Amino acid sequence: MKLPLKQLLLALGAAATAYALVLLLTGNAASTTRLTALWSPAGALAAALCVLNYLLRGQRWRLWMAHYGRPLGPLQGLRLYLAGYTFTPTPGNVGEAARGLMLRPPLGAADSLAIFGAERLADLLGLLLLTLPGLWWLLQWPDLAAWQLQLGTAAAAAALLVLGLLVTFRQRLFSRMPWLHAAWHCLATRPWRWLGLTLLAWVAQGLATWLVCQALFDWPIEPFLAAGFYALAMVGGALSMLPAGLGGTEALLTGLLALHGAPLATAVGITVLVRLLTLWLAVAIGVLALLYSAAFRQDISLR
Repeated sequence: MKLPLKQLLLALGAAATAYALVLLLTGNAASTTRLTALWSPAGALAAALCVLNYLLRGQRWRLWMAHYGRPLGPLQGLRLYLAGYTFTPTPGNVGEAARGLMLRPPLGAADSLAIFGAERLADLLGLLLLTLPGLWWLLQWPDLAAWQLQLGTAAAAAALLVLGLLVTFRQRLFSRMPWLHAAWHCLATRPWRWLGLTLLAWVAQGLATWLVCQALFDWPIEPFLAAGFYALAMVGGALSMLPAGLGGTEALLTGLLALHGAPLATAVGITVLVRLLTLWLAVAIGVLALLYSAAFRQDISLR
């Protein structure tokens, strides 16, 4: 497999630069100075929680790699998994499907796609469960009282309809999308283990969001609600199919925080730091892991 590394790095640099320009244009000096707070003990703890998210999901990836006959040691497996975060700023994160393809020797394309599908489905499930506190708060918001019952009824009916269609037509879906069938087999492998790893991983990033709000911006919010807002923003950003949810995730998180009572400057500042920790930190670690694995360990091929 040949990967256009130079073009990829240029694209990542352009995306990061554009992102920084947007933040500078929409933020203010007060929120920008909060970047220095990342070097505080609270900022370091928030970053550590985000890294914990990556490590837990890396253990989950190792579980599914072993399912396809490619057992990896803890350190090697985590390093190879982290290298895949280089490709996160792609629509729907589909670039992360290259994790298995760039190994030496490579994992088959069908197996790589199956693991990628299982990862996305597991993450979606974990995030949806984490959205529940945020959804409950929205339904209790006074201005929504007039139509919250209709909203809840419609959402429940839609969920039941989708579930019924999936169950009824699952064989047809599996026949038309073999990767979905293979992803289902991944999810059937030790389900309680991957579910526990997934929930712990996303709870860790939810707590990182709360730390940014509480410790770095001195803005009080309940931990479960901060995690719920973060999960809602992540799901909304994923549905936009934009690279890494750029734009949609930021807008939703800022809007939810402002709706909860945060001043707009504070909401924007929180969003900036949360996305730096939960997205761009992962991309930076991924680039370093990719280059190290290709140049020194030589267990990743970029050709």
